[in-house]
Amino acid sequence: MTQKDLNESVAYLQEKGFLKPEIGIVLGTGLGKLAGEIQNPVTAYYNHIPFFPLATVEFHSGKLIYGEIEGRKVVVMQGRFHLYEGYGLTGVTYPVRVMHELGIKRLLISNAGGAINLQFKKGEIMLIEDHINLQGGSPLAFKNVAEFGERFVDMSEPYDVSMRKMLEDIAAKNNIVLRKGVYASVAGPQLETKAEYRYLKIIGADAVGMSTVPEVIVANHLKLPVVAVSVLTDECDPDNLAPVNVADIIATAARAEPNMILLFKRLIKQLNL
Repeated sequence: MTQKDLNESVAYLQEKGFLKPEIGIVLGTGLGKLAGEIQNPVTAYYNHIPFFPLATVEFHSGKLIYGEIEGRKVVVMQGRFHLYEGYGLTGVTYPVRVMHELGIKRLLISNAGGAINLQFKKGEIMLIEDHINLQGGSPLAFKNVAEFGERFVDMSEPYDVSMRKMLEDIAAKNNIVLRKGVYASVAGPQLETKAEYRYLKIIGADAVGMSTVPEVIVANHLKLPVVAVSVLTDECDPDNLAPVNVADIIATAARAEPNMILLFKRLIKQLNL
């Protein structure tokens, strides 16, 4: 990745009309309907954007959408990238850098995750307070990283405290169950064994998934305030573990999605940029 690559990606999007977005949003597996809330949308397909990776997961549509939500200019990733698709972590996080270059001041992230904490139930939403990176690498581990920011990035508080508090308040006012916890990010695409679920619980994870942490690391590298939520699509009980049902995971995400959309829309409306 070079600055020239970023400049070409940004120039293409600006020519399409992606002008001065304030907020970037990354939508997770089965969570694409927020895009339907965008007013005056302008769409750019990933395969048309210079140097952009291509989404290869069937639940991810692969387009960047610019427009307005609650009167704010947003750019929304409908379809994200994962390590398990064969991309390096620099490629997975390239869109975050592009959105930052376009001008976003805040980043909102969603994902579908499994509940390790068995007090949490599928269909609930977890506000991520901290994370554990189990992906085996860093999106900052490349030779010329210092051209884009400090090499050694502080991660003592990776998720913006003020936006977290706002989401908690919004959830309380709208009777939405909003759990709080630690998200463990693994490489995937295989799901975990019983022993791995036990391990994740021992090390302090409340939920597990295959995304989000690389984007959050890069957001912190860019000093871009970020907040993230997990829609809990299954319960990972090693003592009662059933074979994975992907259709059920997607259906659970769809049922929980209206609450996630409400949380994000109200947050967007309240943000003081």
